[in-house]
Amino acid sequence: MQDQIRDFLHFLTVEKGLSHNTIISYERDLKSYLKFLMNVEQIQDWNSCQRVSIIHFLSHLKGQGKSSKTLARHIASIRSFHQFLLREKAADHDPSVHIESPQAERSLPKVLSMEEVEALLAAPKTDNPLGLRDKAMLEVLYATGMRVSELISLELTDVHTNMGFVRCVGKGNKERIIPIGQAALQAIDDYLNKGRHLLVKKKNKNDSLFLNHHGSKLTRQGYWKILKKLSQEAKIEKELTPHTLRHSFATHLLINGADLRAVQEMLGHADISTTQIYTHVTNVRLKDVYTKFHPRA
Repeated sequence: MQDQIRDFLHFLTVEKGLSHNTIISYERDLKSYLKFLMNVEQIQDWNSCQRVSIIHFLSHLKGQGKSSKTLARHIASIRSFHQFLLREKAADHDPSVHIESPQAERSLPKVLSMEEVEALLAAPKTDNPLGLRDKAMLEVLYATGMRVSELISLELTDVHTNMGFVRCVGKGNKERIIPIGQAALQAIDDYLNKGRHLLVKKKNKNDSLFLNHHGSKLTRQGYWKILKKLSQEAKIEKELTPHTLRHSFATHLLINGADLRAVQEMLGHADISTTQIYTHVTNVRLKDVYTKFHPRA
């Protein structure tokens, strides 16, 4: 049964071109599913799996306190996997048919105010290579709204300072071009001219734009540590996530009158309904402003 999961993950990687993080998510979901089927339902092959077994598994997850969002993700993974088994003739039926996904609660993304963003962008000390790098990273994230995984994957040739845009490869290996503002371009220039070459190690040369102190490509964990440290120095009390600047980028654009479709394109969302969550954030902020400043509120 594990062999079929391996085949499915290979299919997602090679045929579908899904990102490494997405593959890991599928693998984690399906491993917990397989463990439950074998240990609790006593199932030894995929043809023996029935709809009721999936329902038992979902009830098990719910009993562990898993959110509806997590349940919906597991169902999506299980459904895709069983459809794959049916297509590959590794099973003669699909037990996931008619399994309904729970309505996921959509929590509003955490967003910084424009004043908090300014404080965060001013936090790095630019008198050393790492400070110049941190300043450039934050400016690029807020200027483009790209994901952290996209940021750390940037190479030197992806940034076109003369043309004023950056090229990035997002989910599903889809490439997009994002305009980038003057402040971010200046921060990149400062980092490239005064900082990056001091981080490069002769034995570990690479073309990644953002390097760590070993001269290697920066990791998501490395970025997260940097962000937490800088947010403390900027005295930001809100709970931050790795996507905080991405959320702030989208929200601030919409508050200032940007077109929703343009924001969708810059964020790299396949479906505009994903982008629409930010309109709810702007509505909440507008209501707060109204309540605070309208004389008859």
